Amino acid sequence: MGLVKADAPVVLLWGESPFLLRETAKRLLGEAPVTEVEGSAWRPGMSSDIATPSLFGESRAMLLTGVQDLDKEGLEEIAAYALEPNPDAKLVMTAVVSARARGAPVKLTKMLQGRAEIERVAVDRRDLPDWVRTRAAARGVPATADGARALVETVGEDPALLDQAIVQVSGAFAEEGLTARTVAAQFRGFGDRKIWDLCDAAFVGDGPQALRHLTAMLAARDQPLAILGGIASRLRDLIKVRAVPPGTPPGQVAKVAGLRFDWQAKRYLQQARRYTEDDLADLHARLLETDRLLKVGAQGDVVLPMVVAAIAGVG
Repeated sequence: MGLVKADAPVVLLWGESPFLLRETAKRLLGEAPVTEVEGSAWRPGMSSDIATPSLFGESRAMLLTGVQDLDKEGLEEIAAYALEPNPDAKLVMTAVVSARARGAPVKLTKMLQGRAEIERVAVDRRDLPDWVRTRAAARGVPATADGARALVETVGEDPALLDQAIVQVSGAFAEEGLTARTVAAQFRGFGDRKIWDLCDAAFVGDGPQALRHLTAMLAARDQPLAILGGIASRLRDLIKVRAVPPGTPPGQVAKVAGLRFDWQAKRYLQQARRYTEDDLADLHARLLETDRLLKVGAQGDVVLPMVVAAIAGVG
């Protein structure tokens, strides 16, 4: 990310990680009292909270999250405010985009170009280990380069999940901190990494990536029944998570679903929300049928791609 001007009155941050967007927004907003509004909850006239001068002269700020969900009137109101912003206030907006997006939402860019500082917020894959070490240091946790790489390989690339994993490791290994050994010890039994990556891609709807993982596993002569077993295990976890009432804290979700970590529950919740209960039941029936086919001699490289494509395509 580039350096946003410290005194910029209007800033648009965009990226695929809500966690990174919020962390960056908090740094920009500083200590000023902040009014936080969701884009989907915007109502006409809300910009007056920062547009009008303060009676007591204190600085004010607004954090507008999910700005991509603003309706036409909301966008026009924000664009009008950004044309002549209150110099004693700060407006920071965040827009969440898909992993494949190459820029901020087009409507936002067109309406705010020249009126706001627009910045991408992201950590590239190759930079994640360094980010992990920096994040660990900020939390007072010593971290080795090998430990940071091991955490990324074990937990994945989601910064929010990595941050929670740092907390998990530091709680269990306060003195040693984040090393390859402590990562292995903390996440032992977490599941085969290849299966984990395959399931993550499939259940978020990334069919091409999931099929690439599957192809690599079959080429390495991983057993089709073992692969199917890993997929079935993830599906069972998602069914349990999907049944938990909405709004249940992640810690309680993890306890009910028999998961080890709060961040694991958060990830599974995100995946489970792609599906209805009927979708999950249908997928479960399909896995049972695939299991039967494999056991009577069907080829794994024929039936498993169909299963993975079905999982990624539903939702």
